[in-house]
Amino acid sequence: MHTHTPDLSVFPFDARGVAKRFRHAAIFGALESLNHGERMRFINDHDPLPLLSQIEQRYGGQVLINYIERSPQQVVIDFTIHVADSEPAPAPAQQQGGCGGGGGCGCSGG
Repeated sequence: MHTHTPDLSVFPFDARGVAKRFRHAAIFGALESLNHGERMRFINDHDPLPLLSQIEQRYGGQVLINYIERSPQQVVIDFTIHVADSEPAPAPAQQQGGCGGGGGCGCSGG
């Protein structure tokens, strides 16, 4: 059996255990708490296409999306934070209240 050392910069987020009405807010909060280079491994029971669209609108290129598994039973996506020093915070996040400026998302929370 193959065992490996877990990557400590990968944080699991199993959306299946979060009430549906709170999922998007919880996911945004988790993303906004990550720093540059950190990754959240998102697990869900369906392909969250509306969520992915919201992430793209809210964060632009600051959150990289990579499917790990895409099956009818389970979807696993890695969200990796990529904040370049020269990139300003995306306007949609500021208009929606952002993260309050405390996270690694680069948002000023305006």
